[in-house]
Amino acid sequence: MGVIIGIDIGGSTTKIVGFNAESQSKEPTLIEPIFVKATDPITSIYGAFGKFTSQNNLGLSDIEKIMITGVGASFLAQPIYGCDCEVTPEFKSIGIGGLYLSGLNEAIIGSLGTGTAFVHAKRGFEPDYLGGTGMGGGTLMGLARKILNLDSIEHIEALANDGNIHNVDLKIKDITKNDIIPGFADLMTASNFGNLSDIASKSDIALGLLNMVFETIGMVGVFAARNHDLKDIVLTGNLTQVRQAKEVFDTLNKMFEMNFTIPKYAQYATVIGAALSHFS
Repeated sequence: MGVIIGIDIGGSTTKIVGFNAESQSKEPTLIEPIFVKATDPITSIYGAFGKFTSQNNLGLSDIEKIMITGVGASFLAQPIYGCDCEVTPEFKSIGIGGLYLSGLNEAIIGSLGTGTAFVHAKRGFEPDYLGGTGMGGGTLMGLARKILNLDSIEHIEALANDGNIHNVDLKIKDITKNDIIPGFADLMTASNFGNLSDIASKSDIALGLLNMVFETIGMVGVFAARNHDLKDIVLTGNLTQVRQAKEVFDTLNKMFEMNFTIPKYAQYATVIGAALSHFS
């Protein structure tokens, strides 16, 4: 057997990964994933493929199959350089990739992209798409562009480092003396942006935007996990790499006794799952 390549085609960003499957008796080994940006999906596909094969000294004869997923897959009208290609459903890829990266046998997998999708994944079964929310990176970028005049996730993240969430959000302690979840009245949000101060700084607002997006995603994940009697929620996608994400989800773990995890290579979970779907 040769190398199985996975490609996740976005609008202008393409992620690519490989698995070396030398024999049926051994587990396929991961080849370091990469991503490239371009002005259109086709340019992005061929740019990613060329960069990946060059970096890993792969020739076309080394490639057994290319597994393709993502919203941009429909733009690919013909095989890549004549290689055997197969399109695999994105939600299936999310589920397989999330379980692989987390090492879990069953979990709710959240894919944090422009919006957020949730999948119930269990080894030996087809992943089940549960739904999701329009809250995600697109929400964050749209609001930050309009409110803060920022057009970069990295700049939003850096600005939020000095933010004070109490100048933006209304907390449970602000409206009642009752501790709904003991010990968390100061952290539990009653209303995102419900306490926006006249003196709130841009840093406060940047933190408020991040907190709103991550808390909303987190609560949808909690509801999905409870519906399946699970506690493990694996978070994947580009948005998981924002520093404040871990802080919010760590708090939700304690508050609701869940196990939100952001595994290594979380931003590549879908493309990893696409490649691995060849073996399932």
